[in-house]
Amino acid sequence: MKSIEANGITINYKIEGSGPWVTLSHSLTCDLTMWDALAVALAPTFTVLRYDTRGHGGTSAPEGAYSFDQLTADLTGLLDTLEIARTHFVGLSMGGMIGQLFALAAPQRLERLVIANSTSRIPPEAGPLWDERIAIVRAQGCAGVVEGTLGRWFTPGFRSAQPLEAARIAKLIADTPAAGYIGCAGAIRALDITARIGAIRAPTLVIAGADDPGTPPAMSEVIASTIPGARLEIIPSASHLSCIEQPESFNRLVASFLKG
Repeated sequence: MKSIEANGITINYKIEGSGPWVTLSHSLTCDLTMWDALAVALAPTFTVLRYDTRGHGGTSAPEGAYSFDQLTADLTGLLDTLEIARTHFVGLSMGGMIGQLFALAAPQRLERLVIANSTSRIPPEAGPLWDERIAIVRAQGCAGVVEGTLGRWFTPGFRSAQPLEAARIAKLIADTPAAGYIGCAGAIRALDITARIGAIRAPTLVIAGADDPGTPPAMSEVIASTIPGARLEIIPSASHLSCIEQPESFNRLVASFLKG
C-alpha cells in the first residue's frame, strides 16, 4: 500500500500488474481489498490501480458533508499525482456512481467504463432509508449497520456457503469510520444524474446482480439505455456485491470487455 496527498486529503492506493491502466473503485463501507480477486485476474494484462475512497480504509475521513464532485476530484487528483493520463475504470455501487461522474467531468481521461450494481438516481422515496442508516451510524458507528448491509449485499445461500468471506466483508463495514459513512451516504442520498449520463461517450458495460435489492436490475437498465451504446449484463445468483458473490462471472465479463 502507498499513499499520496491530493485534493486536501491523504489517499491510500495500491498498484499491481502491467499494461494499460485500469482503476477500480469500491462500494460504500468497503475498501480496495474488495477488489482482490479482480485485481489478480486483471494484473497479467493491465496495470491495476485501486484506491480507498474518501472516508474509507487508509484514506482520510474528514468530518462534514461530502459530494460526488469532491469524490471525483479525489480521483482525478490521484491520477494527476501518479501521472496517469488515461485509464479504464471499474466501479461498483458508490464506485459506479463515481465512474459516471468521472466520465462526465474528464471524458478525455477515460478509455472504457464498467458500472456495476449501481444507479444514476436515488429516488425520493428511498431518502428516509438513507436518513435512518445515517442516524444509526451517528449513534452506533458502522457496527450498527453491519447486519442490515450484509442482508442486502449477499444472498442467503452465499452467506451460508461462504461464512469466512461474509465475515471479512462484515469487518470492512464495521471498521468504516462513521464520518466517512455519513459523508458518502449523504452524497449518495442526493444522487440524481440520469438526465446527464446520456452525454457519456466512453464504451460502457453495465453489470447488475439478478438478486440485488439495493440497486436492482431495473436501475442498471436505466443506465444502459441512457448511455449511448452501453451493454447490460445481469449475473444470476448474485446480490449487490456481485464481484464477491460470483467472482468468476464478474471477472470474466470485465476482463473481456476491457480487452475490447
